[in-house]
Amino acid sequence: MGAHPRGDAIIRDNRIPQKTLGQWIADNPACLGVKVKDAFQGRLPFLFKVLSVNTALSIQAHPNKELAEKLHAQLPEHYPDTNHKPEMAIALTPFEGLCGFRPVEEIVSFLQNVPELRTLIGEVAAEQLERSGSDDPRGVSAALRVCFTRLMKSEKKFFVDQLNMLVKRISQEAAEGKDTSGSNGDLLLRLHSQYPGDIGCFTIYFLNLVRLEPGDAMFLGANEPHAYLHGDCVECMACSDNTVRAGLTPKFIDVLTLCEMLNYTPAPSSSKIFPATQSPLDPSVYLYDPPVPDFAIMRIEIPPSIKLYLVSAVDSASILLVIQGTAVGTSTAAASEMTLRRGSVLFISANESMWLQLTTSSITASFKSAGI
Repeated sequence: MGAHPRGDAIIRDNRIPQKTLGQWIADNPACLGVKVKDAFQGRLPFLFKVLSVNTALSIQAHPNKELAEKLHAQLPEHYPDTNHKPEMAIALTPFEGLCGFRPVEEIVSFLQNVPELRTLIGEVAAEQLERSGSDDPRGVSAALRVCFTRLMKSEKKFFVDQLNMLVKRISQEAAEGKDTSGSNGDLLLRLHSQYPGDIGCFTIYFLNLVRLEPGDAMFLGANEPHAYLHGDCVECMACSDNTVRAGLTPKFIDVLTLCEMLNYTPAPSSSKIFPATQSPLDPSVYLYDPPVPDFAIMRIEIPPSIKLYLVSAVDSASILLVIQGTAVGTSTAAASEMTLRRGSVLFISANESMWLQLTTSSITASFKSAGI
C-alpha cells in the first residue's frame, strides 16, 4: 500500500478512471499536505504492508541515507534507490522476530555452551568478548563486531560442517529428553529445517529473540540487525527498497556491507518493544511515533458502545486499513459512502476527516500518515 515505483497501488474507485496512487498524487499534490509535499518533493513518503510470516525472512539491516546513496551508486541492481528505510512492525497475531544484539552476558553464555559456535569465531575473539567489561561500551562494541564478523565471514564448508555437527548434537539431546535451551535448540532446529546449511542459523546466538503480542511493535532504525521469524503484522516504512541481507535468504547477500554498517550496541530484548501512547484527546487512538519524519502509525480501536465515530483529519496524507469489523464510511469532503470491512484500504487526503457508522459491535483499524 503506497506509491513506490516498484509497487504502486491501484485505485479501485468506479468514479475515477483506473490509475495508480502515484499517478493520482502527481495530479493532486495538495492531497499530501503542505509540509509533506515540500519535505518529500511531492511524493508519498511511506509504504504500508501486511506480512504473514511462516518461513523466516532474511537476516538484514537497512542503510541510512548516506550509505543508501553510496550503495545505489555502486550496485543499483541490488540497491534501487537512494533513500533510507526505517520501518516498524506491529503484531496482528503473536509474532516472533530477531532484533538487535543481545546483552553480552547472553552471547558469552552461548559461546560457552555451544562449542560449534566458539569454533567458528575462534578462541582469541571469544576470549576478547568474555573479557570486555560493561564499563567500557566501546570495547564491548568492538569485541562484538569482531566476533560477529568472524562468524558471518566464515568459509562455507567450515560453517556448514559446524552447523551440521550442532544440529546433530541438539537433535540427539532432544530425542533423549535433555534440555537444549542452553543452545537455543528449538529455534535452531526450526531455522535449519527452513534454511539447511545457512550461516544465518548461527545469528540466533547474537541477536535478541523478541516476542510481540497483538498491538506490540518493533521499530527498526538504520543499521539495526533483524529478521522476522513467524506471525502476522502490519509493517510501515520509508518509501525505499534498500535491504542489506546476509543470511536466511535465497536473495542477494552482502555480508561485508552488513558487518560494517551494523549498530553493535547490546541491549535486552525488552528494549526492542516500541511503546504506543494512548491519545489524551481520543481514548480509541494509540499512537506509534518513531523518531523519523517519514511516518507515524495510529491504531484505532472503536469500542462497542460507540456507533458513530469520526476519524479526525491530520495534516498529511494517510492510509487507513481495516483490521476487523465492518462500518459504513462517509468522507466529509466527498460526501460519498463506502462499505468497509476487514482488508479494506483507503487513501485519505491531508486535512480530510471521515465518519464511520459501525455495523458490527466494534472495529479496529490501522491509520498511517507521515510523521513530519
